[in-house]
Amino acid sequence: MRSITLIFITVFSLLLGSCGSVTSFAFPGVYKLGIPQGNIITQEMVDQLRPGLTKRQVNFILGTPLVKDTFDQDRWDYIYSYQPGGGERVQETLTVFFENDQLTHFAGDFEQTPENEQFGKVAESAEDISALGQ
Repeated sequence: MRSITLIFITVFSLLLGSCGSVTSFAFPGVYKLGIPQGNIITQEMVDQLRPGLTKRQVNFILGTPLVKDTFDQDRWDYIYSYQPGGGERVQETLTVFFENDQLTHFAGDFEQTPENEQFGKVAESAEDISALGQ
């Protein structure tokens, strides 16, 4: 009787321990939700950006930024993350830069479409200015 109890406890502990090592344990047929987080930024929104827009105008176009740097009020970060149920997480970022309360350039995973390109010379000169400041 004692040996049967010992075998049962050993087998049960091995089964219980193996449950912790399974990372993608899923029940078949169970729907997993997609999880969007952050600011949804579309190409149409990015195409509306123009040099010289005020912070209020950019806020109207893109929405409230996810990250406003406390030490640099002239940089806003927009981050969008989406993970479809059980899939890989995809992340997109957009950072807009201001000088004297006016939009100078932006950087990130988006570019303006060629017919809406407004930042050609401005972005290069803003990078030159920031390089001189460092």
